[in-house]
Amino acid sequence: MKIENTPALWQIRKAVKPWLNDSAQPVLFGCSGGVDSMALAVALFMERSNTKVIPIVIDHGLQEGSAQITSQTIERLKQIGFTQVESARAQVTMTDGLEASARRARYQLFNQFIETYQPKYFLLAHTLNDQAENVLLGLARGSGARSLSGMAVKNNIFVRPLLKISRELTTAACSEARIEIWSDPHNEDLRFTRVRVRKNLLPIIEDNLGPGITEALVRSADLLRDDADALDGFAAEYFNQADPFNLDVKELERLPKAITTRVLRLAIYKAGAPSGSLSAEHIAAAQALISDWHGQKEVSLPGNVKLLRNSGRIILSTGI
Repeated sequence: MKIENTPALWQIRKAVKPWLNDSAQPVLFGCSGGVDSMALAVALFMERSNTKVIPIVIDHGLQEGSAQITSQTIERLKQIGFTQVESARAQVTMTDGLEASARRARYQLFNQFIETYQPKYFLLAHTLNDQAENVLLGLARGSGARSLSGMAVKNNIFVRPLLKISRELTTAACSEARIEIWSDPHNEDLRFTRVRVRKNLLPIIEDNLGPGITEALVRSADLLRDDADALDGFAAEYFNQADPFNLDVKELERLPKAITTRVLRLAIYKAGAPSGSLSAEHIAAAQALISDWHGQKEVSLPGNVKLLRNSGRIILSTGI
């Protein structure tokens, strides 16, 4: 398949090029068959040089005909020129909503492929628009700086090279290159909060405040991420010198609240709370043992973690 180097595709190629460095290790990337991941696929193929790039296609099994969609995506990737494409079917267990449950199942499989191939990076196709949607969703949840800072370009092995690339550009790239894409009907289903943000809220904000809101939200996320990284660093420095299961209340009282809440979060996860399970309400209840102490009982948290204030100490334990 011969692909012309169009202006839109050139922008995406520039975004992915820094993550392809002729390493002996391969580079993996997730591909749903949608417009963003297919634009990523074309750019990676054209920029790959001597780097082995392997697409990973996950069938979530959430829609009728999902196996056929997976097969079509694999065939389209081979038409682009990829000789090796990996795929797997996810086992989605519904626990906390469709999107979150599917994401958890998807990443479990991603991590299995990472274990198998030991890649340099695993690339994901999130765009500027996804980042803006995340910021608005964080605002709606009343989240803190870390959540409002959105997605990082690099998070350990996972890389999101398209976070400065708009969906308009990925759409143009696929159209100009005549790449067939799959349109996930879930992306049009207004039962999902993210879809309502995309289809209803963002257009209303732009109509009333003017164009450029998406870019402004992403700039805010970048600034907040710098602040959150600094605060996380200060909290980790204190936490690494403390007994995580037996914290001194007087020491915690001397810290800024932004640091204290992060120290508590680190301690609770260290005690066994499942990753990502803590809400703002959980942290507020833990913080109240320090800043609003009036003899309250222990705080029960996910993972059977218990926090108790006793003799000027915050004691963490795991209940049975």
